[in-house]
Amino acid sequence: MKLIADSGSTRTTWQVSDSDNSVFQHSTTGINPFYQTEEEIAQLVSEQLAPALTSYPIHEIYFYGAGCAFDDKKKMVANALQSSFASVTISVESDLLGAARGLFGREKGIACIMGTGSNSCEYDGEAIVKNVSPLGFILGDEGSGAVLGKLFIGDCLKNQLPEWLKEKFLDEYELTPAIILDRVYKKPFPNRFLASFTPFLSEHLEEPAIFNLVYDAFDAFIVRNLLQYNTEELPIGFIGSIAWYFRDVLEIVASEHQLTIAAIEKNPVKGLVTYHK
Repeated sequence: MKLIADSGSTRTTWQVSDSDNSVFQHSTTGINPFYQTEEEIAQLVSEQLAPALTSYPIHEIYFYGAGCAFDDKKKMVANALQSSFASVTISVESDLLGAARGLFGREKGIACIMGTGSNSCEYDGEAIVKNVSPLGFILGDEGSGAVLGKLFIGDCLKNQLPEWLKEKFLDEYELTPAIILDRVYKKPFPNRFLASFTPFLSEHLEEPAIFNLVYDAFDAFIVRNLLQYNTEELPIGFIGSIAWYFRDVLEIVASEHQLTIAAIEKNPVKGLVTYHK
């Protein structure tokens, strides 16, 4: 059996499949070798994944993950997986290649990720041939959950939102400015923390301040990333929770740039199962 993983910084989806069908799906905390050590990843796999797969004889693992674009990071993840799956063949690739393969299989296209982070590429049906560096949520990651949360928190603490909306948010999440600053600047995974506020944005999308924030973030993603690819000839697809839950706004922004989105999927796992048959 094959184990196929789609991993972002917040969540990893693991899909067990045989030669014909998907047989079991499991979720764990996200894995990102830029934010975690090899030992931490190995512990996560041992505690959250391995016990759920005792009934499934895994022979191959295809792991597509955030932070896995460089060989040293790929090796970290492979070693961590090998510690729990000693005799298994393991392949580790970037989440961006996973998105492209999941969306387009062996056809050409422009693949975009819009989840906790964001990324994009031009894909020739086999490999990524062009990539505008995402740069992370401090310098880039336009349109991502982390950036939406960062922009929202900034507006909230600088009194750029209606007072009732600010108070409702702080009360609902039991936050104070001091707690927010501590979580962002002193605690691990500030990107996860910031992205955790996107459900609140979704619930209040009818508020002009929220709609405009989301609209502008998606517009920045298109202008600073997507328009650098061959959008006139290639289909465009999106993967990720932010693209999925804010798809109406995303499609409005795309139409303003005369772009048509061919597909929006919450994750690429179904397409990856087909790709690896």
